Amino acid sequence: MKWKKARIYIFSVALFTASCAKVLDLEPTDRITADVIFGDPQGVKLYMADLYSQLPIEDFAYFRQGFNWNGSPGTGDVNNGGFAPAMSTDEAVHSEFGDFVGNDDFQWWDKGYKLIRDVNLLIDVIPTLNIKDDERAALTGESAFIKAYAYFALAKRYGGVPLIKESQKYDGTAESLKVPRSTEKQTWDYVMELCDAAIANLAPGKGRRASKWTAYALKSRAALHAASLAKFGPRAPMSGDAVSQNLIGLNTSDAAGYYSACIAACEAIINSGEFRLFRPSPANANEAAENYRLLFQDPNGATDEAIFIKGFTIPGNGTGQNYDIWYQPAQVANGWPHPGRMNPTLDLVDLYESYDNPGQSAPIVTTTDGNVNDYNGYSTAKTYLRFDTPNDIFKNKDARLWGTAILPQTNWKGIPIIIQAGYVKPDGQAVIRVKDEITINGTTYYTYGAPSTTMYSGFDTYGGNNTRTGFSFKKFMNQNAPVVPGWNQGTTDFIEFRYAEILLNYAEAVVESGTGNAAAAAAGLNDIRKRAGHTSTVALTSDNVQRERRVELAFENKRFWDLIRRREFHTQFNNRFMHSILPLQDLRALPDKKYIFVRVNVPNTNPKTFETRAYYRYIPGIGSNGLVQNPQY
Repeated sequence: MKWKKARIYIFSVALFTASCAKVLDLEPTDRITADVIFGDPQGVKLYMADLYSQLPIEDFAYFRQGFNWNGSPGTGDVNNGGFAPAMSTDEAVHSEFGDFVGNDDFQWWDKGYKLIRDVNLLIDVIPTLNIKDDERAALTGESAFIKAYAYFALAKRYGGVPLIKESQKYDGTAESLKVPRSTEKQTWDYVMELCDAAIANLAPGKGRRASKWTAYALKSRAALHAASLAKFGPRAPMSGDAVSQNLIGLNTSDAAGYYSACIAACEAIINSGEFRLFRPSPANANEAAENYRLLFQDPNGATDEAIFIKGFTIPGNGTGQNYDIWYQPAQVANGWPHPGRMNPTLDLVDLYESYDNPGQSAPIVTTTDGNVNDYNGYSTAKTYLRFDTPNDIFKNKDARLWGTAILPQTNWKGIPIIIQAGYVKPDGQAVIRVKDEITINGTTYYTYGAPSTTMYSGFDTYGGNNTRTGFSFKKFMNQNAPVVPGWNQGTTDFIEFRYAEILLNYAEAVVESGTGNAAAAAAGLNDIRKRAGHTSTVALTSDNVQRERRVELAFENKRFWDLIRRREFHTQFNNRFMHSILPLQDLRALPDKKYIFVRVNVPNTNPKTFETRAYYRYIPGIGSNGLVQNPQY
């Protein structure tokens, strides 16, 4: 087993291999001396693999309960019902549940400090290891990268946190181990410092372990986050001890430095010549959609764009993932009883541009009056636009929509996915979201488009298995592999950092700061659009950058933090409903086969409101650790 080719999950596999027998004889790391573990080269490798496994990567196994959450028997997790972070944003809703952002969601405190403790133990012994200088530098750089990753995850959740820069020594009193919170600025500056240490020690290269480019990518993301907090913090003012002590919050004057750090990190990657967009010049929109889909179906075929990949290529034993079973449409469930959970919203679909009118979002128009803000449901008084198929209404929409969502009556795994909410009878009365049928001139029509629950994927509440937004989920799904009806059988890998994000980070940092190379930033922004089949360019504006972020990075667990860092959550979610589109077969048009569409609030859901205190998570255990709590908790 060659370590340089190992997946991040390798620790869980390697612990059971015969070649590691010597290490398996060791006691747990908190009961033995460091020299026993680190005196064995295989022990160092396994220890480093364990550190990688603890990285707070928001991937297919990241849910509101935490990281590496499988939600399956035998893993110690409680079944989470397939509730993904995208469902806490405007990207998607769950097919059954309506939960939003709770106090206990997305926490990462105890496990964060466990990772920091574990990496500090390695840092302590690196100078003593009998290894080559380049190997020592690599371990030093990887340790700094992992530690930076951990503190980034803590900072974006809690603000200023205790900085444990070296291993603590217990002297018999718990008080000696208590470390007060640093200011939020000190915490972000420490993340930058650790990123710089990683960059200085890591070599260029590609692979599953951190490289210089991976460290630059982390710095790009973290610096943009900090800069945004500084610039947009006044949008959501807070008060309390944590604020007065600067434990949360940054000064607006701090933004410039962080934007500059982001720009420099992005430029290092861009100017390296090592990366480019996957299949950047499609012949047409159909090819662009397929290229975008393939990027996520198999990231290993897109190594020019992928900067850092987390592997899920071994099914079972907690090392696979469950996107395939939770999110595939019901018609391809292959015996799994709970598919179809991820329902992209009409709100997201409206955001995608039309090639007919580039540079603007193109909300789906369903009526002749063009009103896209009427969610009151079907009315005989309205004149609806008629279409030949249930997906004609999405023609000319940005290719990335077709590569991200399964649209009604489009093919997936060789069959048309039927998503229909009802029909309009010849007398003009509609039957919507009720299982019914009508026979006209010897032909039977069904409200859900087919007679059986195994033959359609929309709107029927049976089992919670059908979309209630009008869209099913495609991104990350493997079109070539059948659903394996069992836990942790998904083997699609996850791209944690990719070149398109770097271009978007660069564009945002340049436009928000008013510094840097605006022409280069605009070129990168439009390169992403060109990969999506656009032939026209757009200007480098904040609105254009944010729209591109949302459609390019949809469902990659970036939207939640974009709303947090730009302090937009509480204004975007203030008693807000998410929205659906109902495809209805219009039987008034017989013998022609026609469809109309109705914009509605997502059925059986409540409005969502984001509380400003949720910009920071609460700090657990303040009764024992004595830390200052975040506001309003």
